[in-house]
Amino acid sequence: MRNYNAINLFGVFFVHPDVPVTKRLINHESIHTAQMRELLYVPFYIIYLIEWLIKLFFKGNAYFNISFEREAYKNESNYSYLKERKHFAWVKYLRKTKDANRHKTRKRFRKRFNKKYRNNG
Repeated sequence: MRNYNAINLFGVFFVHPDVPVTKRLINHESIHTAQMRELLYVPFYIIYLIEWLIKLFFKGNAYFNISFEREAYKNESNYSYLKERKHFAWVKYLRKTKDANRHKTRKRFRKRFNKKYRNNG
């Protein structure tokens, strides 16, 4: 059973052997690379870890509530996003969402997560 589709380490991403490399996956990981670059890599991982630890105590999946992941998932299908993306765009995803559809979004992420990661073991 795999626990990941792809992982991005310092701008180099590794894809699980069973996962097809799609344009969408490349775009998602490229957004993370842009986030890393603007934070000079190491602070990205520190912030990511701290945010994940904090979000563990909140309702919902901590991984999907990390600001870096929220930005990447929201824009992974927008293939021109990196050209128009402003520096530190992930900061706006730090705020708690006041959107009424937040529960639906979380549910959709959870469904996608389970479909990709849990059911393909």
